[in-house]
Amino acid sequence: MKNNMKMWAFGLLLAAGFPACDKKPTSETATVDQPTVATVNVPAFNADSAYAFVAKQVSFGPRVPNTAAHRACGDYLVSKFKGYGANVIEQTFTAKAYDGTVLSLRNIMAQFNPKASKRILLAAHWDTRHMADKDPKNPTKPNDGANDGASGVAVLLEIARQLQSNPGSQNVGIDLMLFDGEDYGQDAAETWCLGSQHWGKNLVPSGYNAQYGILLDMVGAKNARFGKEETSRTYAGDVVEKIWRTAHKIGYSDYFPMIDAPGITDDHVFVIQYTNIRMADIIAYDPTSPDGFFGEYHHRHTDNMDIIDRNTLKAVGQTVLHVVLTEQ
Repeated sequence: MKNNMKMWAFGLLLAAGFPACDKKPTSETATVDQPTVATVNVPAFNADSAYAFVAKQVSFGPRVPNTAAHRACGDYLVSKFKGYGANVIEQTFTAKAYDGTVLSLRNIMAQFNPKASKRILLAAHWDTRHMADKDPKNPTKPNDGANDGASGVAVLLEIARQLQSNPGSQNVGIDLMLFDGEDYGQDAAETWCLGSQHWGKNLVPSGYNAQYGILLDMVGAKNARFGKEETSRTYAGDVVEKIWRTAHKIGYSDYFPMIDAPGITDDHVFVIQYTNIRMADIIAYDPTSPDGFFGEYHHRHTDNMDIIDRNTLKAVGQTVLHVVLTEQ
């Protein structure tokens, strides 16, 4: 993620009819319970562990579809989730990229408390972009994707580890979804987020639904700030408010300021478009950056371990843990 055009592409999808959105509940018609964090014993999110998970993914090399690094990292992620006791579902498929390349892709879902009828979906993308096209040096070579890809996955891996270490801590089912093929796009919105598009049209498990979802994207950079992204506010406003209020209650208001951000095309757009799941996007927002939204590392070779910060991972991970573990 993401091309500059993606900042307004969600509006084009809406203007074009945004198929099936008329059946989506909005914040005016559906709500989630507001947090009661003071009465719930939520385990501590381990930022060192999350940082190590970022580093491990980066150690494979760029996780570009159709490469050995991509396949090896995918196998590692499946193995880790299984090791944490999750019910793991792999959705393999092919998709044609904007340049005609046929990509071999794999969505990975890890389910905890799979028999629970009420479910929460947490998601991130695990692939990296095939070229650092914004970098003045070597723009055709891929970057490490430490933040754009690995950070969100790392937070979900640490959440999985906490769920195993604290059995019975959740009152609902929690599903951790890793979307593939998110970052192999160009220009038109529909060329991005291939994994979430495929899953939304071909749900696994069949008939899957969740009370709501939270997407994590670029959640590990130093001094990151997260604004309330517009599509999230429009289609999952109550979820956004729950996340931000929780962050403020547990001491992370600096990371989650009460500011609005423009809409972008990210995996949550296609989850909303093709399913009944309202999903909020936690994504770094920096209006002072060269791109007007993402940080200076975006789609550049500076997206490496040097920009990853344990404090940011902690702020996001602890907030999301509080949100899901306070569900009744």
